Amino acid sequence: MSEIDELSVELQEEGVTVVKQLDKRILTKGAWTTIMFKYQDWNAKANDYGPVKYSLRRYQKMGDVYRQRSKFNISSDDQARQIIAVLNEWLAQAPAAPAAEQG
Repeated sequence: MSEIDELSVELQEEGVTVVKQLDKRILTKGAWTTIMFKYQDWNAKANDYGPVKYSLRRYQKMGDVYRQRSKFNISSDDQARQIIAVLNEWLAQAPAAPAAEQG
């Protein structure tokens, strides 16, 4: 993919969307891009999509193409809440960042 907006986790196999992307947030842009995806996997046995999952992925732009370099999948809402709780705790303990480092 050559454009950030084209990057997706959606995957189709034999006409079936086996990974359905529900949302996408671009966290950083540049030579290294970080994107968080919200998605569901197809469960053929249940003939329905499974629970919502989340994936944090890093892409490196080489030439005109983005290549996925790493990913971390959050497999449940409980795990997501645990990550949020730890980050909130750490951020509450951290000194405020100078204005130049924010956003």
